[in-house]
Amino acid sequence: MNEAKVTALVSELLREIGEDPEREGLIKTPERVAKALEFLTQGYRLNPQEIINNAVFEASASNMIIVRDIEIYSLCEHHMLPFFGHCHIGYIAKDKVLGVSKLARIADLFARRLQIQERLTAQIAQMVMDEAGAEGVGVVMECRHLCMMMRGVEKQNSVMATSSVLGSFRDEPETRAEFMTLLNR
Repeated sequence: MNEAKVTALVSELLREIGEDPEREGLIKTPERVAKALEFLTQGYRLNPQEIINNAVFEASASNMIIVRDIEIYSLCEHHMLPFFGHCHIGYIAKDKVLGVSKLARIADLFARRLQIQERLTAQIAQMVMDEAGAEGVGVVMECRHLCMMMRGVEKQNSVMATSSVLGSFRDEPETRAEFMTLLNR
């Protein structure tokens, strides 16, 4: 990302909305916004294999592995406003397991892009499936969207839930039910 160019664009945007980018409170705002956007969109510049960093371990586990309540922060691609909430990831290992922190890093990799929650949920599930060589994967996300809360319909208490199920989580109702039961315990 060209930080100097983004800084100039933010200054121009401030002028267009009727602000003075030279007033005391806004003097450093264009630079801060550029740095924030660089951080919030780093998912475009991260290498998925570096995220995993060889943290795939041989294991004879065939049980369900779940990490709940992974905090998610993303930007909606329609309005570039934040959405945030929790991601829950479960998978059934065959002969490999992922390092537990890698699940959160996978979620962040895709969340740090302009997104829609539906795609984000599916991308996380697919990468876990691929990297773990899992028998099945389930991902559930529950998020609040500022584009719906601050503007438009202005529904402050709305929460969007999405799920993506692959492999045995899709094909076996009892596996999916176990996952959902463990999430709602």
